Amino acid sequence: MRIAVFSGSFNPLHIGHLAIMEYLTKEDDYDWVYLVVSPKNPIKDSISADSALDRYNAAVEAVKRHPSLHVWVDDIELTLPPPQYTIRTLDALKEREPENDFTLVVGADNLENIRRWKDSDRIMTEYGMAVYPRKGFDLERIKDRLMEECRDLPSPYKIEILDAPIVDISSTRIREGLAAGEDMSEWMM
Repeated sequence: MRIAVFSGSFNPLHIGHLAIMEYLTKEDDYDWVYLVVSPKNPIKDSISADSALDRYNAAVEAVKRHPSLHVWVDDIELTLPPPQYTIRTLDALKEREPENDFTLVVGADNLENIRRWKDSDRIMTEYGMAVYPRKGFDLERIKDRLMEECRDLPSPYKIEILDAPIVDISSTRIREGLAAGEDMSEWMM
């Protein structure tokens, strides 16, 4: 099976995440989406790993409200030792399910900064990336630059640009709104 691995802190899950999961599950390219809740991003310092189990449980409940999605909330990163590097997660998934093909799903902002990720060449050659658009990022330019970089590698990068909808909301904006006492329910998944 082809599995889309959609990983993040999901603090909280919102309708932008839902739009991406709906896009991935409605297209025939992927059999399942694994929503992987990450305890702590090794690059960002903005979230505590202590909230990981709460975020995981919230993701399970949010996905239950959308039973037509082929989405599995996976706790694999909750069981891996820190730091939770994406390459370790992908390798652990492949070891657990060797019969499946895994592709990492990220936003354009992450593709722009992929060189900051541990073993980014391996991620792009062995697993590949499906990239959804984000406002302010020229995905074609970013992809072209990366494809130019891999010309001398034995295997080219696998980067697919998704024609997914752009939903202009972020988990950060939702947290800020909630802290200010705003009703953010229309944005929540």
